[in-house]
Amino acid sequence: MSMILGAQLYTLREHCRDLESFALTLKKVADMGYTTVQVSGSCAYEGDWLQEQLKRNGLRCVITHFAPDRISGEPEKTALFHDAFDCRYIGIGSAPKGLKDDAAYEDFRDTFLPAAQCFKRMGKYLMYHNHYMEFAKDVRGKRYLERMAEDFAPDEMGFTLDTYWLQYAGADPAAWIRLLKGRVPCIHLKDMAIVNGEQRMAPIGEGNIHFDAVLLEAEKAGTQHLLIEQDDCYGEDPFECLKRSYLYLRALGLK
Repeated sequence: MSMILGAQLYTLREHCRDLESFALTLKKVADMGYTTVQVSGSCAYEGDWLQEQLKRNGLRCVITHFAPDRISGEPEKTALFHDAFDCRYIGIGSAPKGLKDDAAYEDFRDTFLPAAQCFKRMGKYLMYHNHYMEFAKDVRGKRYLERMAEDFAPDEMGFTLDTYWLQYAGADPAAWIRLLKGRVPCIHLKDMAIVNGEQRMAPIGEGNIHFDAVLLEAEKAGTQHLLIEQDDCYGEDPFECLKRSYLYLRALGLK
């Protein structure tokens, strides 16, 4: 497979609270074998500082989750900021005001469509990361994720589909990757396990998501980057959880 494994640093956010610990975390991630990262949930940083740290550790930042107000309010400055560390994909972690009804969705669309169009002009690509609320339906019975795919052109916004949250919403991760083919250059991999009768996030291969199907559809859909994430490690060392996921996927032939 041509897809590249990466670490979603939101998993390690408690270890990125200041620049010193952030730099050490990047080194630890590189030492595991990862070559790419997504920067998310960290302390504030300058683009030049991040580029220096990435280069020092043989890493690339392929996508961020960036402050939504900066994306919508300063799209040109945001694009230039990402130029400093050669990152094309600029992500929104979720709709800032939620998606509780049609008015909230329309506010999201009207707020971020101009930024998406600005990014396109500047060689960047806005990426939207789903949770479960995007699968609520509007008054016409259409899912908000489907409306996003219609209201933003394919070259204006892509989708960082998250396998756990898709499954949580009752959706088939592989099917949605297939449905959004060409718009999923980056996806989030996390597993879902049942522990003591409860749904939990888990390292890849330790839960019940059908990753053979996910990876097959991702390859066909043009996915470039597989970002491994585990928001909650339930008291386990998050570095160890990321390592177990990495080793599992390496055993499947990914790098």
